[in-house]
Amino acid sequence: MEGISLSAVTNANHVLKKDHSNTNTPYEAQRDFASVLKESINKVNETQVASDDLTTKLVNGEDVELHSVMIASQKASVTMQATLEVRNKVVDAYQEMMRMSI
Repeated sequence: MEGISLSAVTNANHVLKKDHSNTNTPYEAQRDFASVLKESINKVNETQVASDDLTTKLVNGEDVELHSVMIASQKASVTMQATLEVRNKVVDAYQEMMRMSI
């Protein structure tokens, strides 16, 4: 089982460090953000599915090490918790912007 992939963070980094002399249109910025968000959610899903597969194999009596199952389960748990915390921060930021007067 591989470690948690940080490619989504790396992809987000290229969005944040773009050359500011060539500014993006709002549409391009929205598209970049949406693609990074979608890729990140897909990585979390892949981690969850891998954990489920290993758990199913263990339950069915296949040759799977218990420690591998537990590590995969913890990786899935940590990635889900991190995703929920990011979501909470985004919702808080949105609510704060909606409270601002124009």
